[in-house]
Amino acid sequence: MPVVPGSRTTRSWLTAAVLVLCAALTGCSGSAETSGSSGKVVLRYTWWGNPDRAARTEQAIELFEKEHPDIEVQTSFSGYDSYKQKLATQAAGGDAPDVMQLDYRMIEQYASGGVLYDLGRQKSVLRTDEIDAGLLATGAVDGKQYAVPQGRGTEAVVYDAKTWRATGVPLPSGDWTWSEWADTMRTLAQKTGRPAATDPGQSEDAFEVWLRGQGKSLYTEDGKLGFTADDLTRWWTFTDELRREGTVSPAEQTTQLDGTVENTPLGRGKAIADINWDAPASGFVPLVGEGVTLAPMPSGEDGTPGQYFKPSMFMGVSADSGHPEEGALLIDFMLNDPGAAKILGATRSIPVNETLREETAGSLTDFDRTIHDFQTTLEGELNDPPQAPPSGDSALQTTFQRDYDQVSYERMSPREAAENYITEAKAELRS
Repeated sequence: MPVVPGSRTTRSWLTAAVLVLCAALTGCSGSAETSGSSGKVVLRYTWWGNPDRAARTEQAIELFEKEHPDIEVQTSFSGYDSYKQKLATQAAGGDAPDVMQLDYRMIEQYASGGVLYDLGRQKSVLRTDEIDAGLLATGAVDGKQYAVPQGRGTEAVVYDAKTWRATGVPLPSGDWTWSEWADTMRTLAQKTGRPAATDPGQSEDAFEVWLRGQGKSLYTEDGKLGFTADDLTRWWTFTDELRREGTVSPAEQTTQLDGTVENTPLGRGKAIADINWDAPASGFVPLVGEGVTLAPMPSGEDGTPGQYFKPSMFMGVSADSGHPEEGALLIDFMLNDPGAAKILGATRSIPVNETLREETAGSLTDFDRTIHDFQTTLEGELNDPPQAPPSGDSALQTTFQRDYDQVSYERMSPREAAENYITEAKAELRS
């Protein structure tokens, strides 16, 4: 986790270390803390993201503390993979932060595990009437609102337009199929003499888009697998062939992926394109340059879109927090305050508050404007999002990557790895 001396992150990291020690020795919990040395209510708030998101979040928190001088917010952030692991450890130990950023795939697991507070109990503090009802429902489990979406995002092909244009290959002009995407990446690789894109075979998210383009789904409505070993074999055969050709990144680059843009081939200057979510893609700009932009995800061969709008992330309050009302107040501020919306822009993708989305659209600049305009081109073109995945999916993301590593290092065939994944996935979903 990045630690900047003198920053809120430093203070939160030290606080977390003390709390872990305290919990180990006495069983006390940081979320039950009543106040800091100043007499203020202290909230621990943690999220994942890139430095741009962190800087803007800190600015928004400063505004919140100015408007609520009786509350102090201690913050921390890291890349997605390390964040997910740390939060799971904290949750298992009863030391989850008061307010936390959550992924779509975490909601059911943490809600059913008793980690999350029912935000429906804070309706007088947390306003949700400006959020699309369908989007809001994605944070509910068994009729209780355990998390609230903070942004509306979508996956995209992120690319360096400046480098792409220099190859003479036409830029993406609109919809394309997976075959057309692959052919374009092949041409780029031939022109540049290096892989053109990150190998998408390791990404469960990319696989889901491909699968939906085939008219299938990652999971059924009752939480079972919505695809077969044959489906996964086709996907991994497709991506493995691209890797063997040198069209997409080699295994030694792909296995360095950790959820940050810094460790992608595009972020390291070793590729022209990546598949990522639109909001985190802002992190490519300081690494690659102002030429970073977005194109739609490939569709099925018959044009069926697999891409969809989903909550880019959620905010939730720990069930063990001693300050659920103040935690809900912080969430309300991050979602509904015009000042916060102006600061945050599209760093967590487009605001879910529909009024603020319209009010802030005209003031968006730079990559925030890129995200807004990209989403606008997709309005009315995508199919409905899937329901939130079952709790076992969080662990299966890691299993998916691990099994594909076996393919990319040529230790298993796509068929062998797919059958292995299906066996483990069925066991995980039964547990």
